[in-house]
Amino acid sequence: MGPLDGVKVVELAGIGPAPFACMLLAELGAEVLRIERPGGGLAMGPPELELVNRGRRNVAMDLKNPAAIDAVLQLVAGADVLVEGFRPGVAERLGLGPEACHEVNPKLVYGRMTGWGQDGPLAQTAGHDIDYLALSGALHLIGRAGGPPQVPANLLGDFAGGSLYLVVGVLAALVEARGSGQGQVVDAAIVDGSAHLTTMLLGALAGGSWKQERGTNLLDTGAPFYDVYETADSQYMAVGALEPQFYDELIRLLGITVPDRYDLATWPELRKVLTETFAQRTQAEWTDVFDGSDACVSPVLPLAGEHPHLAARATFVEKDGVRQAAPAPRFSRTPSELTDPPARPGLHTRAALTDWGVADVDELLRSGAAVQAD
Repeated sequence: MGPLDGVKVVELAGIGPAPFACMLLAELGAEVLRIERPGGGLAMGPPELELVNRGRRNVAMDLKNPAAIDAVLQLVAGADVLVEGFRPGVAERLGLGPEACHEVNPKLVYGRMTGWGQDGPLAQTAGHDIDYLALSGALHLIGRAGGPPQVPANLLGDFAGGSLYLVVGVLAALVEARGSGQGQVVDAAIVDGSAHLTTMLLGALAGGSWKQERGTNLLDTGAPFYDVYETADSQYMAVGALEPQFYDELIRLLGITVPDRYDLATWPELRKVLTETFAQRTQAEWTDVFDGSDACVSPVLPLAGEHPHLAARATFVEKDGVRQAAPAPRFSRTPSELTDPPARPGLHTRAALTDWGVADVDELLRSGAAVQAD
């Protein structure tokens, strides 16, 4: 059932961080209804493989039709949360902005997901994950000494700095609304979230223990004992032996003699020794060497890779013929589970609108304001 059982969410379909946030809310037990344009929008593949759309029913509606807007407001009247990922002002022009929604449901938590935020000079400017990371300083952190910034796919911006901050904001606002009886707007911006993620390093920068130069610090591959090393079969091992006792275990299991790691002048020599040593065996061989140790060394696996620990925890599961990540985090009394697979636009239009108490569903379908997929 999940800890959010009983919470109802209306999702105005977007791309990237907003769908991921709604996926997470659904896996936490909320009933999420995804409102999508007929025919769908931008996608990475076929609808059945858009995994961020899993766990909720899909209703297709033409939001340029006034009858569809009225139907969405009926949904909002019975919901706890609305999530939208439009550019600032778009929801208002549709007639679905916070003011219109709070008029029919004062307790509604209205979650807004954007890259630049609802205000500021760039609020109306197009952008993507990489742009928001660039401005926040988070992108500057990632990369090797003397090289350009490296792009961490869209994990750090869209999903860490975006989706997760939206979910935290929505949950906090839900708790507050239970006491006050009033909803509010949650303005989640990727540029804000990704900047917030750098808090620890901002403190280190102010204190002089972190430098602006990429690849020269303790946690950005500047330290030889916090890096990745190529193996004999062109795979990689990740080394994170920061603490002295873990570092000692690393050196013991590698069977090597190394210079003093506390003397920064010897770090190039230490890196050379580690590079040459890891190149002598395959990834599988090194994995066996470090298995169960406290050396903080792990194989770098591909997406959806296999490992005994992942298997034991069922971190990845097979669902509807697709290997995918299981819900996280985990709960002792109200466990989350994967439910509905991703649905094509409009698959559940008639049933879902009826279940949510929308009036004149047949008329909505006849007029084209809503569309039922075959």
